[in-house]
Amino acid sequence: MTDAPALSSTRGPAEHAVRDQIIEAANDCFAQYGYAKTTVADLAREIGFSKAYIYRFFESKQAIGEAICSARLDRILNAARAAIDEGESASDKFRHFFRSITALSVELFFDDRKIYEIAASAAGEKWATARAYTESLRAMVGEIVREGREKGEFERKTPLDETCRAICTAMMPFVDPLHLERNLDLLPDAQTELTGLILRSLAP
Repeated sequence: MTDAPALSSTRGPAEHAVRDQIIEAANDCFAQYGYAKTTVADLAREIGFSKAYIYRFFESKQAIGEAICSARLDRILNAARAAIDEGESASDKFRHFFRSITALSVELFFDDRKIYEIAASAAGEKWATARAYTESLRAMVGEIVREGREKGEFERKTPLDETCRAICTAMMPFVDPLHLERNLDLLPDAQTELTGLILRSLAP
């Protein structure tokens, strides 16, 4: 077994490098063997560290999975933000937003079936990363709806929180990995039709 690298007095950068090394090895192992079948002991053997040393940086396999999942979900959120910024009207912003989330979710979650297991575990077990992702999406929906109401583009009678919850629930089949897998053959038509239905429901 390779000795664990010594940590310098500047612990932050050194520890960050080791965390990155563990995440990179975990990514490879999860991609090759699957998240469910990979253990912390497997990761330790892959890197040449002891299990105890890995536990200095991550309290569990789930914590490693959360770090990987968070990076992937951040990519989707960044793309969603860019898509919103491209829209001129609130309706355009929602169309770009919803379409970008679905397209990038398909790309990230289903190009590699092994990595998909991490996303599925995160959604099914309600990991902190999955909850934060859902809240970020809901906040973006709220931003779009508020803008539409302020400009007279959307109705203002329904309470904002109720409207945002309903929209997010309607979007679920095409943004949640557990649902999206079962609805791939409906794309892109069903997602486009749902977008139209949501926007018509928001009309004043």
